[in-house]
Amino acid sequence: MDGIASILIVDDNPKFLKDALPMYGYDVTVATDGLEALKILKEKKEYFDLILLDVMMPNMDGWDTLKAIRKNDDTKYIPVIMITAVSEDQKVVSGLKIGADDYIVKPYILPNLLARIEAVLRRSKWQDDRLTSKKKTINKDVNIDALTPKEKEVLSLVAKGASNQEIANELCVQDVTVKTHLNSIFKKLKVTNRTQAVLLAMEINLIN
Repeated sequence: MDGIASILIVDDNPKFLKDALPMYGYDVTVATDGLEALKILKEKKEYFDLILLDVMMPNMDGWDTLKAIRKNDDTKYIPVIMITAVSEDQKVVSGLKIGADDYIVKPYILPNLLARIEAVLRRSKWQDDRLTSKKKTINKDVNIDALTPKEKEVLSLVAKGASNQEIANELCVQDVTVKTHLNSIFKKLKVTNRTQAVLLAMEINLIN
């Protein structure tokens, strides 16, 4: 969904997700237990769009980590998807009550996880966009002409739902070039992710 969406993976065996998610355009940071995750959340300057939180981990398990995340004013609104090998309904319900936004049970298939990630991010963006819509000053400082023709082309493809790799194939460029264009677009449009960029571009009739 989001080429620059930043995801914190909290898992003591993160290799699969660490290798797979960047292939779908996500930026990932990894913590191997809850204590490390909380340290990263405290020290890292950038905002995470989503946390993938494994339940069974050493030092601090997923449930206690989730409680700590929800108690912290700086992190309590970050969406969290719990990843668990435990499928008992009662524990799942308890996790949702603590503050999980969704859960997925191991073993899972990657398309299922990706769909849940997109759904949670989409709900989060809707909330962000509602808040942003109350601050119409965002558009006053946007210089539409600052975008190059290539950047407009990239943004148009993003609006059609194309992934980074699909855009790279369409434009015959490297994936890293697409990311560079996206970063430039975000800076020029003064947004933080591709969802906001597309919504803003549609609002100012930059794309149809």
